[in-house]
Amino acid sequence: MAGSITYLVTGGTGSFGRMFVASCLDNPKTKRVIVYSRDELKQHEMRAQFDDARVSYFIGDVRDKDRLTRAFQAEVDVVVHAAAMKQVPACEYNPFEAVATNVLGAKNIIDAAIDCGVNKVVALSTDKAVNPVNLYGATKLCAEKLFVQGNSYAGKSSTRFACVRYGNVVGSRGSVIPVFMRQRETGTLNVTDERMTRFWITLDQGVKLVHTAVARMIGGEVFVPRIPSMGLIDLARAIAPEARIHIEGIRPGEKLHECLISSDEARHTVRLKDMYVIKPEFPWWGSAGWAQGEPLPDGFEFTSDKNERWMSATDLARMLEIMHNQGHPVGRRKDDFRKKSAPKRISLGAA
Repeated sequence: MAGSITYLVTGGTGSFGRMFVASCLDNPKTKRVIVYSRDELKQHEMRAQFDDARVSYFIGDVRDKDRLTRAFQAEVDVVVHAAAMKQVPACEYNPFEAVATNVLGAKNIIDAAIDCGVNKVVALSTDKAVNPVNLYGATKLCAEKLFVQGNSYAGKSSTRFACVRYGNVVGSRGSVIPVFMRQRETGTLNVTDERMTRFWITLDQGVKLVHTAVARMIGGEVFVPRIPSMGLIDLARAIAPEARIHIEGIRPGEKLHECLISSDEARHTVRLKDMYVIKPEFPWWGSAGWAQGEPLPDGFEFTSDKNERWMSATDLARMLEIMHNQGHPVGRRKDDFRKKSAPKRISLGAA
């Protein structure tokens, strides 16, 4: 994208939003970054973190189309949609609120972007959107479909929509890693199921993926990074090797393993060096883009239990050390990570 760029980030005061804003400010081509969120306290705290005249703050909710339209009228070039209800239990207990934010909010983003002439919109999605078993995943699947098909609503306008889809974020708010770090002080870690596996990505990797999507999108793609898996029991033992492990049992709405690309999606997906690109299957998508990608074999699935890439305890320690050096509150130095503060025994099984 030539010239100076104005970004708007919904949910911009969250873990992802803060790092994305920092990355934009490192780019001399950035003209302005608009943080759009509904929490004035977090915006106040963010002002103290970013002493830069290019950052401005809009109080608003993605449920409010009029407010979104007003924000997008500030000559916004790129919208990154990170606002969502993300906690599975909260979405299960408050289903109408989850739909209003994650689904109707997505529609509002699409309508406002087209009406205001935004060039590119990239929405953040999750592995839970693939073959969903909970309401959170179902709302994110619906949001993905809306953003892909939003390109047909855009018609001949310049507005284009794409998504990125990835797994658990190391150290994000609500992640199991900070939970395990707190629990290790008690000597007992609570694990739902010893067979469970998950995909893992760092905030920095997520931010880079979004920038890649903005730069390379044609419109309608879902970008999926080739990220590693780690067993939940291995994660627990890496964080607190001497802690006792209590098996709680799988919770409602949880899967044993997650999937980032289903076998049905694989038929129109190409593999690149560091990511997959799921191409849309609609007549309006006539571009020959992504011809450089490698088609996937029949029956391919990208699941956390059959992944080619696995994260070791050393990899996790390195990730947390990097986060510590970046000033992330969940990050830890290597010495902190290896500290043995729990009782000297390991047991596996319900207590």
